[in-house]
Amino acid sequence: MSIDEGTAAKVAKLARIKVEPDQLPHLAAEFNNILGFIEQLGEVDVTGVEPMVSVTPMRLKRRQDGVTDGNMQDKILSNAPDAREGFFAVPKVVE
Repeated sequence: MSIDEGTAAKVAKLARIKVEPDQLPHLAAEFNNILGFIEQLGEVDVTGVEPMVSVTPMRLKRRQDGVTDGNMQDKILSNAPDAREGFFAVPKVVE
């Protein structure tokens, strides 16, 4: 795949990057270098390689996925400037 100056100009416009017309050949060449590198990565044999999240093997901590009310209503409402009957009180905005 080859990127020409027109495509480079379109990519620059979509990315909202101001590129002077005399810089478009250089930008197109850079895009072609990047695409060439990506094509080289496609040639690598990765059969049998497990996907990784990190370079060190680790397992994320798990917790019970249950719905609770948090049992912290008093703590949460203590931060409110105005709380009434167990709820946040807000000023009326629609008449």
